[in-house]
Amino acid sequence: MEYVFQFSIILLVTFVGEILHALIPLPIPAGIYGLVLMFVCLKTGMIPLEKIRKSANFLLDAMPVMFIGPCVGFMAIYREQGIAILYIALISILTTVVVMAITGRTAQFVIRHGRGGKNG
Repeated sequence: MEYVFQFSIILLVTFVGEILHALIPLPIPAGIYGLVLMFVCLKTGMIPLEKIRKSANFLLDAMPVMFIGPCVGFMAIYREQGIAILYIALISILTTVVVMAITGRTAQFVIRHGRGGKNG
């Protein structure tokens, strides 16, 4: 019964994220609203971590199973797509490196700017 109560709290926050998505005319997915709302609730103590810990851990443990379907689908179209798969992989690797570099530079800028422009 404890899992049901904890899971219902997570679902309630997710539902509120869906409502916010319907009410706020921004191109932000409802899941992001739910994640931000859950983060705020946890950081402010509105929802103590212990109230959702077991269900959240269960969901995290079950998450890899959710990737089996897309992986099987990807393997099924591999032969049909041919060289396009190579391009997709190359673009994915390249954009990952670019995003990491930009994020690192932005973090360095913010850290330096927060220290009054001093290094170290």
